[in-house]
Amino acid sequence: MFGPSEESKEMAAYKKYDPRLESLVMETRTLWDAEIGDLPEEDKHWLAEAVHGEPLQAARIEYERSHTGFTRTITVTVSDVERLYDQRFAES
Repeated sequence: MFGPSEESKEMAAYKKYDPRLESLVMETRTLWDAEIGDLPEEDKHWLAEAVHGEPLQAARIEYERSHTGFTRTITVTVSDVERLYDQRFAES
């Protein structure tokens, strides 16, 4: 069968922040690193909003081509959680 080569699959996914692609993001997804463990849903909600609000700061980001643009997937890591908690409580 003819299908996408491994090389073309890799080229279709971009794994670092790209301001050019940001203007084409039509959908966002949030994944949670296994090392994070259990967080209350309320915390997950504001953490997801915060990390997508500043995607340049995300430790793990990936863009995937979709029919209408790109999907941005951020995997929230322990370092993201620590940084965002520090920011939130520094503002209080």
